[in-house]
Amino acid sequence: MLLLLHGSGPGVTGWANFSENLPVFAEKFRTVILDLPGYGGSDPADGNPMAAGADAVVAFMDKLGIDKAHIIGNSFGGLVGALVAAHHPERVGRFVTIGGVGFGLFGAFPGEGINLLTEFAENPTRENLATWLRSMVFDQSLITPALIDERFRHAIEPVTLATTRKLYSRAGVKALAEAVEGPNGVDSFAHLARIKAPTLICWGREDRVSTLDRTIIPMRLIRNCELHVFPNCGHWTMIEHKSEFERLVLEFLTR
Repeated sequence: MLLLLHGSGPGVTGWANFSENLPVFAEKFRTVILDLPGYGGSDPADGNPMAAGADAVVAFMDKLGIDKAHIIGNSFGGLVGALVAAHHPERVGRFVTIGGVGFGLFGAFPGEGINLLTEFAENPTRENLATWLRSMVFDQSLITPALIDERFRHAIEPVTLATTRKLYSRAGVKALAEAVEGPNGVDSFAHLARIKAPTLICWGREDRVSTLDRTIIPMRLIRNCELHVFPNCGHWTMIEHKSEFERLVLEFLTR
């Protein structure tokens, strides 16, 4: 069993992140793409979005009678997957994260991609969405007018926009910065040491949302962990380096 957990941001859904990867993974595993609370077809949930997402994943597994699954999480989905792996180690076989987990040692917080998300949350225009999307990738040709239109259509739906604003408004990002960089900032990554599942961290070298230095702490804290860095790649490894990503992850999951 394989669960695919999407990232956050305006108009994102599980299908938007992983639809092109699904046929490849489905050849080897029963594969399910989830919409986390407040995204796509899922209702929003109260409380911390990452904790709510982890609770939703466990509840989903319980409802379908899934005792154990591999998890691939992109960005926000990686943060959610890490919580599941840390607090429910018996439920996770292997864990793959695309960006997401970690702690920025050298770069300022928030970085460029998060700041552009805030610009959209405060002023949800098509132009601001397009600017944010371009920060997600190294290959700018991927950000087509059709993609912008599709993401904007989903991004301005009331529930989706409310979810974006909850995380990425100026007030939301300020609270996140205080939690991450304040006196209790270690709490944001201490749970990584509890992850027992073999873990693969995938990262784009040119990631402008979560910079590469964020990999250092999880590489130390997660005992059975390995890292693969993709050159000429931004935040969407599974899209920008689709074939290479799929080969790497399948080898890891079936090892």
